[in-house]
Amino acid sequence: MLRSETATSPERRAAALAGLRAYQEAPRAALRQEKPIVASAGRAVLRDYGGWGPPVVFVPSLINPPQILDLARGNSLLRWLARQGVRPMLVDWGTPGPEAREQDVTAHIETMLLPLIAALPRPPILVGYCLGGTMALMAACAMKVAGLALIASPWHFSGYGEERPAIDSIWHHAESGCARLGLVPMEVLQAGFWQLDPERTIAKFERFATLPPGSAAARAFVALEDWANDGAPLTYAAGRQMFDDFFDADLPGRGDWRIGGVAASPKMLDCPAAEFVATGDRIVPAATAANLTVQRQVGAGHVGMVIGSRARTELWEPLAGWLRECSATR
Repeated sequence: MLRSETATSPERRAAALAGLRAYQEAPRAALRQEKPIVASAGRAVLRDYGGWGPPVVFVPSLINPPQILDLARGNSLLRWLARQGVRPMLVDWGTPGPEAREQDVTAHIETMLLPLIAALPRPPILVGYCLGGTMALMAACAMKVAGLALIASPWHFSGYGEERPAIDSIWHHAESGCARLGLVPMEVLQAGFWQLDPERTIAKFERFATLPPGSAAARAFVALEDWANDGAPLTYAAGRQMFDDFFDADLPGRGDWRIGGVAASPKMLDCPAAEFVATGDRIVPAATAANLTVQRQVGAGHVGMVIGSRARTELWEPLAGWLRECSATR
């Protein structure tokens, strides 16, 4: 990718490689202590971020670690919400081994997410990010919850449009190796993300080479890139279902994704529901949204809407307001 994107500019190639080296050698902040566990189901746990009021369960994607919602000191949606009259809790999916190879996305919901929700003393509000929102919507169709908010969450996978053949190609080349492993390594998925916008991938490392080492901007870049390049693998079955049943067949968007024999649909929701859609999202385009009645558009990208410079005003504050309003109507 670097060779193709900088074929006519050795200067750009050198700058990108310098940025990559600077990123590799940059100091890392000390890891913060993990929040206490209030419930567990299999390898998944539910972590309590404090605060007060009815429980609000945040469901992250199976792709990348859940820490994007608690990225760094001064840039944590969950810790901020805990100071705003909200009681956030975070699902941590844990790390699967090859023995979990047949556990698809639906099984993650049935054997982990639903039991975590059921362990709470009252039905929580669910907030899902990315694929976690897809899963949260399915969970809200399967059991009683107090509300549902989706953040950059795909449901109508046909909305990927012209990107679908490229996504299918990733799985075509990786599937046999993943089948032997029983897992889908994060590197397979990250390579796909890079291919969605290769020019931007190269340019961000060029820009990083110009940042003063140790500056606030450099620290923010390192924290985000470490998150983006980290993460547990998917189980083989979850990867197969995501690529074959979601991206290729669009079972959720067609109303054919079933749990407990019942096909899930946004029309089945019997709780307050809202979605936040990023208009600049390349990873989850706006065309893939569930089209809930309450929809707020955010002028940002997939990750920027959660941790970017305008995230507090464009997502955090509107989400906090909706959560408090939803809690007050219970």
